[in-house]
Amino acid sequence: MIPAMSRASATPSRRTSVVALRFGRIAAMGTVAVLILIAGVWASWGSAQHVMLTKGRERGTIQVARCGADTCTGPYTPLSAGSRARKSVVIEHTVAVRKGRTYDVVIKPGSDDVVRSGPAGILYAWVPMGGALLLASVVVAGGLRRTRAAWALAGSGVALLTATFVLV
Repeated sequence: MIPAMSRASATPSRRTSVVALRFGRIAAMGTVAVLILIAGVWASWGSAQHVMLTKGRERGTIQVARCGADTCTGPYTPLSAGSRARKSVVIEHTVAVRKGRTYDVVIKPGSDDVVRSGPAGILYAWVPMGGALLLASVVVAGGLRRTRAAWALAGSGVALLTATFVLV
């Protein structure tokens, strides 16, 4: 066989394998990026649904009286119609909750657990999504090689986390 003929026949199969590998990389990294974003929404929605969809929910204030390792408790004062006062409700103990302060809250249905409401509560509920945006930006930049989209994701994540830090 002539050497030029063997090179000519190998070139189309090489191109095919390069295209297949490129498609596999894009499909795999695209799937990972989408799964990271879905996980961020899933983690955020547990609290965000109570804060954002307040129609028909009990709204009021909590004055934090005691804090433990994971939770803080205090009396609940209602602000919405149909809400009743409670001697003690539970809010998650985070850097955003301090003993002796009063916070606007929404009661989770069927429990005595509350989440912060208002702009600070909305932003705080979406913090996991901000982290997911930052993580997905690394996957999009490195795995998909889409730097503009990666910068947009990273910028959105940084803006969300910074706004939360400033407001909370």
